[in-house]
Amino acid sequence: MSLFLSPLSSAFLPNPIITFSSPTSIESSSVHSRHNSNRVIHKRSRPYSPFPSCSLQPKVISSKSITTKPSTSISLHRLSTTTIRCISMTAEEVSSLEFQGSLSYSRAYWVNGSLIAWNVDIGDGSCYLYASKTANLVLTNDGIEGYDVKIKLEPDHSGLPVNVIEKFPHIQNYNVFKVPFGLDAKNLLKCQLAVVAFKADGQCSDATGLQLPGVLDDLFSYVGPLGAVFSKEAVSLYIWAPTAQVVRACIYREPSGGSPIEIIRLEEVNGVWSAHGSRSWEGCYYVYEVSVYHPSTSLVETCIANDPYARGLSSDGKRTLLVNLDCDSLKPEGWEKLVDQKPEFSSFSDVSIYELHIRDFSANDHTVNPDFQGGYLAFTSQDSAGIRHLKKLHNAGLTHLHLLPTFQFADVADEKEKWKYLDTDKLATLPPDSDEQQAQVTAIQDEDGYNWGYNPVLWGVPKGSYASNPNGSCRTLEFRKMVQSLNRIGLRVVLDVVYNHLHGNGPHGDNSVLDKVVPGYYLRRNSDGCIEHSTCVNNTASEHFMAERLILDDILCWAVDYKVDGFRFDLMGHIMKRTMLKAYSALHSLSKDQNGVDGPKIYIYGEGWDFGEVAKNGRGVNASQFNLCGTGIGSFNDRMRDAVLGGSPFGHPLQQGFVTGLSFQPNGHDHGVKIVVDSMLAASQDHIQVAMAGNLKDFVLTSHLGEEVKGSEVLTHDGLPVAYALCPIETVNYVSAHDNETLFDIISLKTPMEISVDERCRLNHLATSIIALSQGVPFFHCGDEMLRSKSLDRDSYNSGDWFNRLDFSYETNNWGVGLPPKGKNEKNWSLIKPRLADPSFKPQKNHILTAVENFLNLLRIRYSSPLFRLRTANAVQERVRFHNTGPSLVPGIIVMSIEDGHEGKPGLAQLDPTYSYIVVAFNACPGEVTFTSPALRARTLQLHPVQLMSSDEVVKNSNYDASSGSFTVPPRTTAVFVESRGI
Repeated sequence: MSLFLSPLSSAFLPNPIITFSSPTSIESSSVHSRHNSNRVIHKRSRPYSPFPSCSLQPKVISSKSITTKPSTSISLHRLSTTTIRCISMTAEEVSSLEFQGSLSYSRAYWVNGSLIAWNVDIGDGSCYLYASKTANLVLTNDGIEGYDVKIKLEPDHSGLPVNVIEKFPHIQNYNVFKVPFGLDAKNLLKCQLAVVAFKADGQCSDATGLQLPGVLDDLFSYVGPLGAVFSKEAVSLYIWAPTAQVVRACIYREPSGGSPIEIIRLEEVNGVWSAHGSRSWEGCYYVYEVSVYHPSTSLVETCIANDPYARGLSSDGKRTLLVNLDCDSLKPEGWEKLVDQKPEFSSFSDVSIYELHIRDFSANDHTVNPDFQGGYLAFTSQDSAGIRHLKKLHNAGLTHLHLLPTFQFADVADEKEKWKYLDTDKLATLPPDSDEQQAQVTAIQDEDGYNWGYNPVLWGVPKGSYASNPNGSCRTLEFRKMVQSLNRIGLRVVLDVVYNHLHGNGPHGDNSVLDKVVPGYYLRRNSDGCIEHSTCVNNTASEHFMAERLILDDILCWAVDYKVDGFRFDLMGHIMKRTMLKAYSALHSLSKDQNGVDGPKIYIYGEGWDFGEVAKNGRGVNASQFNLCGTGIGSFNDRMRDAVLGGSPFGHPLQQGFVTGLSFQPNGHDHGVKIVVDSMLAASQDHIQVAMAGNLKDFVLTSHLGEEVKGSEVLTHDGLPVAYALCPIETVNYVSAHDNETLFDIISLKTPMEISVDERCRLNHLATSIIALSQGVPFFHCGDEMLRSKSLDRDSYNSGDWFNRLDFSYETNNWGVGLPPKGKNEKNWSLIKPRLADPSFKPQKNHILTAVENFLNLLRIRYSSPLFRLRTANAVQERVRFHNTGPSLVPGIIVMSIEDGHEGKPGLAQLDPTYSYIVVAFNACPGEVTFTSPALRARTLQLHPVQLMSSDEVVKNSNYDASSGSFTVPPRTTAVFVESRGI
């Protein structure tokens, strides 16, 4: 079907303000040359760059400026994702340019079918929209040349509509121009587009390209089938590509190489392209060939792309696999009954989360079949050391296993034979503070089998490197076996999803998918039209309808087709709140009868950080900590982490906190004068207490200043409220995660060098106990319970198995395996080196075994009473109290009580059949502390039975004197006292 009826047709608009230039031909070459009198413009490709640049440059070409005299010319480079446009100009000609317009940018927004917003004032001048089907627009001082269509736009002084401002708040003050009524916008959107402003005398004053997501949403929003759809007789393909000029599907028999067995031209209906083939396609592979104008190169490109809705892939994502996820051969035995075999829990307040990387779990576990190590099937080895460890955690109470990214990501080859390996025996002989280990690790870090996976390529397909065969459907079957096996040992499975960014962009990159299919739509762009990179690379735009739809469809696929039990959203604050609420609603609407999924049991949480272009609702109401209150969606509580450990991951590494010795055991870092340091400690205790009460905005407590305040009135050092939640399950408490140093490492860094490893181990347990015994959802990084070390690496995402090793035999915690990789750690090597070199820092096996037992005991204590897992804000406010508060507080100790009611008596309802009152005392001091509270007199409190039976002889020295209400707590110890019913 032809885009234009003819050069002289009025197909776009039935009125005379449209004009046409002479027709031009479409060139199939990736290098286009356009000859027009004395002007020659070359567009040529360059190597892919992940960071497109909008550098300052002259932004217009004078008709006399093109020259072939190299001795007197300079080169102007238009930097973009995939090409450089080079134009030769003399220096004199550059200085004579008369205005600052440029087609290298996209500073105007086509926001709906009838309006264009542009931050330009034309005064009594005029504005025109230009289009070229073959991407031949050229900007001159006189305007635009090379166009097929020219359309006059009229100013609209009423401003942008409310719904547009809600979607694009960052352009709310832009000037508005009306698109003429009856314009065939759908065909124009397949062209290179530009708007140009003219002065009253007809001279150009500005020019720019357009950003199209608003109008695409307005005209092409679609809710029908996408991806490969299997019926009894046919396989149908559907792809949303409204700006594409042609779409073909190339069908292959093999995962790589060879010629297509069929090339099908898809037909378009309202932006959706489709084709229908026989069921013989099942098991074949395909790619799309999309001919589309790409703003990053200013060319009509032929892009080879996978299906954005791919559910299977060949190795390294070369081709999309036509896989039917409902095929019986891809379902493990008993798969359909799994929904009724899921581990039970009655409330999200009962959730506890253990964060784990798939490769870490088994790559170093020699009790796992070598063919399964580092992959999905390792979780089916029911008697491996790692599985035995997970069973211990579950038996103590742990409910959820959080897996770091498991979708198809970049930077790890799917085919294991491509990986490079280190001589680990040789590395083990090197000194613990040597820089040789990191040098060898980083030399192959992009060619080994390790990466955390926060570099998405396709969200809806399991990662091939974790499968026994990355081609075919193995990854689907093995992923399902992993979920089923974990469920059967009592653990629900959480997926780490990364919808905030994509690894690739542009028309040619191997890892680019969405930006090939609908260029400029899925990736969020700034006011110049350049891709935003605040999340690392290539921020996605969930505020756009079809981007949001893709996220929702993808998450439902994982929930229904893979039966996962929860989702952790990476950089959730960069996703719109609306999208998160839709995800929550869609998941919780799933039912056992209709979907084989108990949707209301799926827990959602994520990183609600508020930064970058989305900060303060800059792109709409985003899913930040403060915006999510009242939704039932959890967000990580960094206030707890920073108060417990000290400082922040972005501050000085020696800043101390409640657990790491602030005020009591200085480490040499200048925290200020004594009165300031003491105030910092007292404020940290306030922050921790608010967090332990579920980080509830309305929880009332007494601050260290003696004031009755709400959690939202307790402020961080930068003036933000500590509390942001309206119910406990909206707070995910943690002190460590995959990001930054492990808990043991950060304690070893922040505490004074002279303290013993025994003391550091106790502090590790103390920090973990604060998380385990708080209201809200506790979150633990895998290995913290084993004193896990990464040799002080602060960002081990690409540090290989060497720095990320886990040892479920408990022989070693991986401390002192060399200086951590130079890139993120070198500036701290002077602090790190003496610690690694000191043999007294390294825990022994007995330390690790004790740490594991202590952690299991914490879980047992948490799950011994529902009082540690209160479900509502009212319940927390009524039952939780903090006793060491006000100006006379004893520094370094936090004392919390939780009260229960009694059956048949007025007042609080009875929740716990075993304990009627609980007191927890956290002593971070290096010495024993006695704390007395008249409110806690005459109780029949005893040390918790779990602690009485533990091998920790220190905690057994904890004491309670009922006559005075005094508690004596040993150094660096958490003591739990309980009042049993019937005593």
